[in-house]
Amino acid sequence: MADIQKASNVADGEKVAPASISDSIPDRILANPLAHFRPAELEALGRNFVVEKGLDAKYRELFQRAALLAQNPLSFRDEDSEFRTNPRLGAEREALERELTHRWDQPKSLYALVVMCSLGAAVQGWDETAVNGANTFYQKAFGITDNRWLYGFVNSAPYLCCALIGCWLTEPLNHFCGRRGTIFISCVISSVTCLGQGLTQTWQQMLATRFLLGLGIGPKSATIPVYASECTPPTIRGGLVMMWQMWTAFGIMLGLVMGVALFHIGDSTDQAFINWRLMIASPMFFPLIVCALVYFSPESPRWYIKKGNYESAFRSLIRLRHSKIQAARDLIYIDVLLEAEKRISNRRNRLVEVFTVPRNRHALQASLTVMIMQQFCGVNVLAYYSSEVLKGSKTDYNSIRYALLGSMGFGIINFLFAIPAVRTIDTFGRRNLLLFTFPLMAICMLITFFLEDIHNKKDGAPLSLIGMYLFAAVYSPGEGPVPFVYSAECYPLYIRDIGMAIATAVTWFFNWLLTITWPPLHDAIHSAAFGVYAALNVIGFVVILLLVPETRNRTLEELNSVFEVPTRDQAMYGIRQLWWFFGSWIWGKGEQVEKPVLVVGNRSREDVAFPPREGEFGIRAFPPGRDSSSVHGAT
Repeated sequence: MADIQKASNVADGEKVAPASISDSIPDRILANPLAHFRPAELEALGRNFVVEKGLDAKYRELFQRAALLAQNPLSFRDEDSEFRTNPRLGAEREALERELTHRWDQPKSLYALVVMCSLGAAVQGWDETAVNGANTFYQKAFGITDNRWLYGFVNSAPYLCCALIGCWLTEPLNHFCGRRGTIFISCVISSVTCLGQGLTQTWQQMLATRFLLGLGIGPKSATIPVYASECTPPTIRGGLVMMWQMWTAFGIMLGLVMGVALFHIGDSTDQAFINWRLMIASPMFFPLIVCALVYFSPESPRWYIKKGNYESAFRSLIRLRHSKIQAARDLIYIDVLLEAEKRISNRRNRLVEVFTVPRNRHALQASLTVMIMQQFCGVNVLAYYSSEVLKGSKTDYNSIRYALLGSMGFGIINFLFAIPAVRTIDTFGRRNLLLFTFPLMAICMLITFFLEDIHNKKDGAPLSLIGMYLFAAVYSPGEGPVPFVYSAECYPLYIRDIGMAIATAVTWFFNWLLTITWPPLHDAIHSAAFGVYAALNVIGFVVILLLVPETRNRTLEELNSVFEVPTRDQAMYGIRQLWWFFGSWIWGKGEQVEKPVLVVGNRSREDVAFPPREGEFGIRAFPPGRDSSSVHGAT
């Protein structure tokens, strides 16, 4: 009842002392830290902010207005707002209105940052698939053709480094070097290690350079999405998180395209000693472009604030926003969020709370489920080993060329079909995309299994490509983009960096596990290995149905309610949902099967329906006897 009373006081405009706020639920604090201030107090906060943070005194009135906007970004539309009554503020009002109506109208500096982040994602994908064509040759050059475990270990070395070292270096690198510095360092490591791979003379040297490549992949994969989200306005933040996966798919395509482009370098006698070196070293130039671009990009304002440099943070935001009022508003809001985080982290062990607080534990459970299944669905088997699979035991020129061409087609489809996900991930939903695509991925893996078997017996064209291409088309808009987007939004803000570090390290670990086990697994059971991954996709469908709730278009308060649902209740809801689907669409008994509704109880024990929006994929928004008014209240 104390929490409800606090929420009531906030709603009535009563100011709550910081000590009282710290005693409340962390997510409520971070949802709107300024909710308890009256207008006069906000204006005083803005004026004092300029003095306390060492900003130029000429900005006092600007930050006075900005503080009101930080509490309510739409307050400029109020009839009594200074933005309406003062003609001198017409340009500011127009900029604020245009921010809402033209969300993709952003400054050139922000789009330059977006380009840099996109190229950084492409570097990531290229680093991963440059080995696809090269491994056809280097295992013979180093005499490890018959040792399939060693061959797999060399290929998987970067991902082991990511899981054990790379991802955990993200925090200290970001702390001391900033977001830009971390991206610069990781790209330099990627470039140097790619060149080193091309110059290696033994498998031990190849293993060492590929392991060190993980020091570039790990911090980069964790920093670029965070850097982009911290620099962009909320209206386009989700789209940029999605861009990471899409341009990673573009880099994966580039790695497979370069395998074909460089295959013909050298004549038939020295081909095995030249072309594969160029293939595996080919990503070395792209990171250098990112290094040049990151030099001209603004640093994350959030990082500057953590360092106490508010003047630089304000200058950075001015470059990233159309007007100074937007920059001042965002600077104040970032600062109060960081202050709220400090109050929470000073009194709590955040790492412990990831596992002990049910809401956080359920988010971790769902996040790790989608991350692990991204590996167990088998996509990286095709991304890293498709050329080996397609050529089979053949070593002649034409067979290898056809295998590389087939792999290139896989990369192109993987990228093209990722583009629609920019829209479908927010319209169709994360959970629905996964539930729709996992059965299809299982079927595609079975097709690959049967067609590879036919190909091996008939010694004809690589028919297994049909299954691989269908798999890429199904994977790219579903399990491809969802894991990173889902993990970035499901954790509460105060533990988001820890949750993402755990999720990223886990996905790289299982990437390593898949990469090292595929060569001996395929050698042992041949095409049936694809059947194993077909079964894992079926398992993926089941665990997502039971453990992963929907998060699309949810506010922080709604996500609290969503992830407070006990695992047993969520699982039973999934079973009822599957029963309803079969009853409505398969058996033709839709009128006799009641649509499922999951009623969740938050900390105030108020009933909230899930999903809380009417007409969402045929699921009723509210249980019988309730209406939408029962949903709105203290959270």
